[in-house]
This record gives sequence, C-alpha cells and structure tokens, in this order.
Amino acid sequence: MKKSVLLGALTIAGLAASAAAAGTLDDVKARGKLNCGVVTGLVGFGAPDANGEWQGFDVAVCRAVAAAVLGDPTAVEFVPTTGKTRFTALASGEIDMLARNTTWTFSRDTDLKFDFVGVNYYDGQGFMVPKALGVSSAKELDGATVCIQTGTTTELNLADYFRANNITYQPVPIETNAEAQQQYLAGACDVYTTDASGLAAQRATFENPGDHILLPEIISKEPLGPLVRHGDNEWGDIVMWTLNALITAEELGVTSANIAEMSANTTNPEVARLLGTEGELGAMIGLSNDWAKNAIAASGNYGEIFAKNIGEETPIGLARGLNAQWTNGGLLYSPPFR
Repeated sequence: MKKSVLLGALTIAGLAASAAAAGTLDDVKARGKLNCGVVTGLVGFGAPDANGEWQGFDVAVCRAVAAAVLGDPTAVEFVPTTGKTRFTALASGEIDMLARNTTWTFSRDTDLKFDFVGVNYYDGQGFMVPKALGVSSAKELDGATVCIQTGTTTELNLADYFRANNITYQPVPIETNAEAQQQYLAGACDVYTTDASGLAAQRATFENPGDHILLPEIISKEPLGPLVRHGDNEWGDIVMWTLNALITAEELGVTSANIAEMSANTTNPEVARLLGTEGELGAMIGLSNDWAKNAIAASGNYGEIFAKNIGEETPIGLARGLNAQWTNGGLLYSPPFR
C-alpha cells in the first residue's frame, strides 16, 4: 500500500512538473513576449539607454531567449528587480526567467526551488574605496562603514571575511545600485562592496572614476547566471541551451556578421547542427530548427556581447579572465551540440 501511494505521489509530481514546464513555454508563445527579470540599472549589464531601450550583457541573454522562442529579440518585457524582489518575482510567475547578476548558490538552487541553467559571468566579491581613504588592502578597513545591498550573498561574504580577519565594520544597508552609488559618493560609507564586475560598472559612471580604486582582494566565488523555477524542465532546457549556443558560437567562430554565410556554406557538422541546417535539435526542445541561429543573430555570440557591453574597449574595461573560452585558459565550456 505504501509503495503504491509513493508511486502515485511520484506520478502526480511528474505530471505537475511537466505541466509547469509546458506552461511557461506555452505562456510565452501565447503572450508573444518574454517577461525577463533584470537589474534596476547597472550600466554595461542592464540599464535603459538614452532612448529608453534596455541594453547590457545580461539584457542580451533575455533578447537571445526571445529570439530563440519567438523569432524576435525585441519581444521582451524587462522587469527591474532588486536583491530583495527578484526571487519573489520569479517564484510568483511575474517573470519567466531571471537574467541579472545573481549568484548560483546551494540554498538558492535547493531551498528557494530555482534552477540555475548556467554561468554567463564568473565573478567574485570585491571592494571599492576612494583613493583619498589611503588604503591599499581590504585588511586595512577595520572600523570602516560599508555600503552593502540587502538580500545578496555579499552580506554573508562580508561578515565572514571581516570575522576571519578579526576586524570590524559598520554596515550601511542599501537596496539598489543607484542608492549605493548615491550613498557612497555622498560619503555615507567608506567602502562599497559587491561583485567586482558591478564595482567596475559603477565606477565607470562616476564623474571622476580615477578618484576611486578597486582593492586587490577578491573574497568569494560569484558564479552569475540566468535561472528559472524548479519544475520548468523544458523551459530550463531552452534557456540553458540558448546560453550554450552563444558560448559555442564564439568557440566555433560564428558571429553576427558571418552567420548567414556560415549557415549556408559551412562544412563543420557541429556548426550545421547549431544553426539548424542539419539535424532536428530545435524539435527536441519545442522550437524551430533555426532557434539558435536567431539567438546568436540577436546580439552576437558570447564574445561579441562581452566586448560590446563590458569589455576592455568599453568604459567598464573588464578583461575576459575567467570568462575566456576554455581554449584560451578560461572557464567557458559548453556541452556539444549533437
């Protein structure tokens, strides 16, 4: 009896998961647009431009998914979320996916019932201080006031780091990047701490960025990537493989400039499968065979997206580092398209 009850429960759970998965994809198609959670504003990663159009490294993931599913990279409703509101927005169904600087952790994956579908930026927590403060190491920050976003991994990392080094600090809680910048520049805190990429993005917007330095210490692992709800298996596959398509495109030399030519003339079997001219990969995830081609054409491959939004030629000036392809000493490595 117990065995049959257990099997019945497992069957119901499986059906519920299938319904949830089918529901998200069907909802996006029926709605004709993707509801994508982004930051409230972080230049380079996600922020409206002068024309009110959202641009950025994370925004490009939203556009790629919209292009893959709907064939239109502009069919996106961007929903700004804070560290506190982002998970509620995803769990409640207000957004279909979250594509903002969110760290993949054990508790978020399991206890909050989300699925991280990959890493689009390998980061770590750092510290920014005014040059005038006269410090060159985070270990010199004993007694400092620290601006820190609530509802983030940076809170616990900060507490752990200062405790481990037997130094103290006074937290100044903030909720958005805009508030952090305002408080930091106003002198309400001596230090601003968040992901190092976020600090570089914030500093690039300052009137005098050279007056502020990033300290050398990186005190945590912050693998940032898009996430969906538990149970959205088919939808999770779509978001995961869209990200993988952007990464694989760079590895295989497929760019926004040559994608049409490569689609028509490639002799590389994996490029042919990626771009949908060979095989039936699209059908396996409920999409057209040119889904990945559309995703890549939206904003370019991973390298193009990186270079345009946050790379060394931008005001943010981030080097590829860990975010280089595995063939170039980085951590980017997509499973094969076959």
